[in-house]
Amino acid sequence: MTEKFLTIGLGGAIGVGSKMERVEEKEMELLETSLRQAESQLRIAAGSGLGGAGWIRLPYSDLEPVRRVAEKLSVFDSIVQVGIGGSALGNLMLNNAFQHPHHNELSRKERKAPRFYMADNPDPQSLAGIWDCIDPARTAFIVASKSGSTAETMAVFLWFFEALRESLGEEKAFGHFVFITDPEQGLLRELASKGVLGILPVPKDVGGRFSVLSPVGLLSSMALGLPVNDVLEGARSLDGILKEAKGIWENPAWILAAQHTLHFRKGRPMAVLMPYADALERFAEWHAQLWGESLGKQGEGSTPVRALGAIDQHSQVQLYVEGPDDKLFTFLNVEKRGPDWYIPESPLKELSGVNYLGNHSFDELLSAEARSTAAALKKAGKPAIWMEIPRIDGLRIGALIFLYEWVTALTGLLMEIDPFDQPGVEQGKRYTYGLMGRAGYESDAAEVSKEFGEIVSKALTV
Repeated sequence: MTEKFLTIGLGGAIGVGSKMERVEEKEMELLETSLRQAESQLRIAAGSGLGGAGWIRLPYSDLEPVRRVAEKLSVFDSIVQVGIGGSALGNLMLNNAFQHPHHNELSRKERKAPRFYMADNPDPQSLAGIWDCIDPARTAFIVASKSGSTAETMAVFLWFFEALRESLGEEKAFGHFVFITDPEQGLLRELASKGVLGILPVPKDVGGRFSVLSPVGLLSSMALGLPVNDVLEGARSLDGILKEAKGIWENPAWILAAQHTLHFRKGRPMAVLMPYADALERFAEWHAQLWGESLGKQGEGSTPVRALGAIDQHSQVQLYVEGPDDKLFTFLNVEKRGPDWYIPESPLKELSGVNYLGNHSFDELLSAEARSTAAALKKAGKPAIWMEIPRIDGLRIGALIFLYEWVTALTGLLMEIDPFDQPGVEQGKRYTYGLMGRAGYESDAAEVSKEFGEIVSKALTV
C-alpha cells in the first residue's frame, strides 16, 4: 500500500500512570521474541489447515463462487441474512462502514441494490418487523450457520422457510435461499439438492468470529455493491506489512498485542475501543465479540468495552477520566469522514455565545472532541492509544479487520490462552438444546433447571 492507511500514537500509553503500573518501551521489546514465535505458529497453522487460523488465508481466497451467487441475489428487492454472532456482526460492520446510513429508505434507483435486513436474534417482534417490510416473492434469504444446528439461527430459518413455503410453494421457496455452512456436512448442506440459490462454504479452520472475510461476510456485501475487492486488498496489504516488519516497532499487530498484554498484566483487564465516526460504530461491536470470545478463558480475560465518540463522552467519559485505572483506551479517529459541511455563524445575537463554532467543519469538531478526550485521559494518568485513518474506504477497513484479527490471536497466545475455542459458549448452547427438547441433551436440561432454580430461589416479585 503506497498511501498510509493507519497511524498509531503510543505516547499516551507508554510511561503513563503510576510508576508500578506503567508500560515502558523496554517491556515491549522484551516481548518481541514471543511475538515472533506466536506469529510463526499462527502462519504454520494456517498453512496446515489445523486449529483455528484459517482466517489468515481468507484475503487470498477465490471470490468467483461468491460473485456468482451474489449476482443472483442482486436482482431481488430485499436480502435478509439469518445468523447470529460471527454470522451477523461482520455483515453489520461492513454495511455500517459503506452503506448509506438510511439505505433501506432510499428508492431502488437511489440505492442501486436490494434492501438489507439482519435477522440475528430470535425475538418475534423484530422478526415480525422484517416480515412486515418485505415482499416474500421478491426477497432472498442468506442462512449462515457453520454447524447447521445453531438453535437461534435454525429457529429463524424454519419460520421464514415455512412462511415462504405457505405463500410460494415448497419448490419456489427453496429458490429464495442461500446457505453458508460447513463444506462437507451438516443439516444445511443436506438441503443443497433442493433447488436453492446457492450454497457456499465456511472453511473448517475458520471460527465464526473470524469469518467476516469469508462468504459469511462477503456474500451480502458483494450483492449490495460494497467494495469487497478493496477490503480484501486492504487485508492483503496489511499482511504484507506484517511479513516485512523487521521488529516490534515496525509491526502494528505486535505493538498492539504487546500493549494489551502488558496493560492487562498491570491490572487493566478492560479494553475500550472508541471510534469517532458513526460508520465505525459496528466495527466496535464486531471487535467486542472477536475480543471477548477469544480472550475470556480459564478465569482470565480482557473485557471489551464499546464506545462511540462523541456520544459516549456524555455517558462514559466521566468514569473513564476519574474512575479506576483498570482500562486501556484506544481512540480510532478518521481524518475525513464525509461531506465538507461547515457549521454556520449565526447572525442572531441570541446565538452569539456559540458562534465560536462558526466556519469550522463537522470533521474538525469531531476530531477536536477525540483529541480533547484522549488528552484528558492522559492528564489523568490513564493510558490511551491514538489510532487514525485518512478516511473510511475498503482498503482501510480491510486492513483494520485483518489487523485486529492478528492482534486478538497474538494477544491470546501471549496470555497462554487458545484464542480459537469458546467452551463457555458451548455450555450455554448445550443447556439451550436440553431445555428445547433436543435428543441427547436430557442431562443438560436437568442441570440447567437445577442451576437456574437456585438463581431464582430468592426472589422478590412486586
